[in-house]
Amino acid sequence: MTQRLTTRFTLAGAIALALAGQAQAAGFALIEQSASGMGNAFAGAAAIAEDASTIYFNPAGMMKLPAGNQIVVGGHIIRAKAKFTDNGSSDWTSATPGMLAGPDDDGGTIGFVPNFYWATQLEPGVRFGIGVNAPFGLETKYDEDWIGRYHAVRSDLKTLNINPSVAFSITPKVDFGAGINIQYIEATLTNKVNYTVICSSGTVTCTGGALQPDGLAEVSGNGISYGWNLGLMINMSEATRIGLSYRSAIEHTVEGSVNFGAPTSITAAAPSPPVPLFVDGDARASVTLPETASASLVHQLNDKWTLLADWTWTRWSRFKELTFEYPGGFTPASTTVEEWKNNNRLSVAANYRLSPSWLLRAGAAYDRTPIPDEQHRTARIPGNDRKWLAFGFNWKASKTLAVDVGYAHLFVDKTPIENTESSPDGATLKGEYDSAVDILSAQLVWDF
Repeated sequence: MTQRLTTRFTLAGAIALALAGQAQAAGFALIEQSASGMGNAFAGAAAIAEDASTIYFNPAGMMKLPAGNQIVVGGHIIRAKAKFTDNGSSDWTSATPGMLAGPDDDGGTIGFVPNFYWATQLEPGVRFGIGVNAPFGLETKYDEDWIGRYHAVRSDLKTLNINPSVAFSITPKVDFGAGINIQYIEATLTNKVNYTVICSSGTVTCTGGALQPDGLAEVSGNGISYGWNLGLMINMSEATRIGLSYRSAIEHTVEGSVNFGAPTSITAAAPSPPVPLFVDGDARASVTLPETASASLVHQLNDKWTLLADWTWTRWSRFKELTFEYPGGFTPASTTVEEWKNNNRLSVAANYRLSPSWLLRAGAAYDRTPIPDEQHRTARIPGNDRKWLAFGFNWKASKTLAVDVGYAHLFVDKTPIENTESSPDGATLKGEYDSAVDILSAQLVWDF
């Protein structure tokens, strides 16, 4: 029991629990990398190549851009709802479990995701570009007295990805693109710890006695790592184009610190001399962000209508378990079982050319969650299957300037949770989440 109590709240464990929450694609990926794609629910994203944001979705698409330079600057406002209703959450004691006290809460927040892209023609048949974006991230915050406080209070995960890319034509009908990814990750995560339960367990000795106030534990860390991506664009005819894209997995080593917020000195009861527990210090974890593969289709029916489709696969099955450690040596290494599943996202869309200056967009998508069941679901934003409905437009303000706006509403299935593993003191969070997401995106496209 002592090892269980001391190893469950670690940097790696907390990061895994934050990542287990949903961003705006299943798992913890952020698909919001283009306002033009938002209006189509990102159908056809690896084939349409409307602007320089194709650097992220398929670098080969740079060959479809106008000669010269193009800059795209965009952003996405994300409003997430994650309203929890309790249905029998309990805490652990040495004798019998008791019901947890505290109000229900909504962990949803309003977040902002920026994007920047620049593409240029080096010479006829060769393009170069750089994308700067945030492919993974989340932010949630609950009140410190809510019923699930021992599972999560604050979760703040950010990534920054710099993606230089090159594209060239293999044949008149086939274009190829490739890029490298320089990726920075940063996380700050907090939750309450029930030290009264821990000090009453009989397996530890607390200098202040068994009755202790809750502590606020915090972990933070960062790291930098590298990956790569490839893309292929195949022109089947003047009206039909296929795009294939692959982004590699990126293995991060996240290093930082942990502060347990312990109100008193706690040691293991059995060893002699006593072993100190819940000691602030360094923490380290290895986290692999999974690879993705996409296949997209774009077909122009006539001078007014264009149809789009996309299938994207993410290898979440990499996330079977997570091993974490304290370099200081006070706490032994431990492994947490996750058992995530691979994910498929399907989307379809249509564009309508209203006039030479105006293009209307609409799309829908279905995105499966990789989280296998309610026991593996956590309070750091619960993930579940989601359905997208999206609309948008493009306005060509002048020969060199265009504006894209997109909006999507994400319908999330009712989400049961019955999780014990994410609490450092064995509390079980049991209930149901009512979730939804609204996203408003806009970008400027400048040719020069």
